[in-house]
Amino acid sequence: MASSSAAPQQINVTDLDVPQLADVRRQLEEELTHLSNSYAQLRQAQAKFRACMENVGQVNPENSDKTILVPLTNSLYVPGKLKDTEHVIVDVGTGYYVKKTRAQAMKHYEAKVDYIRTNLEALQETIQKKQENMNYLINVLQMKLQQQASGKETKAG
Repeated sequence: MASSSAAPQQINVTDLDVPQLADVRRQLEEELTHLSNSYAQLRQAQAKFRACMENVGQVNPENSDKTILVPLTNSLYVPGKLKDTEHVIVDVGTGYYVKKTRAQAMKHYEAKVDYIRTNLEALQETIQKKQENMNYLINVLQMKLQQQASGKETKAG
């Protein structure tokens, strides 16, 4: 069983000395960097799903038997023709592909985009709170450094 001592303790940053504040600042910077990178990756995933939605929209009966370029990899395309314009193959993750109707595929990708949107909103909120914490910490650190500097001046005088 987990003990109550495993819960994070709240410490007033004004009680910390300058080296401890510098350590907390470094930790906050690392967290902000990680969260910002995660945010960027989620935005890229969202853009890919939106591109998939556009691609599904291009598959329609008007394009039946027209020559198209079929992607085999990210950089290799081969000519092909659309035979079945009512169904598409959807990558549902971890190497699994499912045949779906165009409407089902659009619904699938819309759900993915919405799910990522909610995660982006929550992550943006977390980043904003961490940034506010960082700003407060920097203010406290500057105040402590000024106090140290004025204390040295009075001792020297």
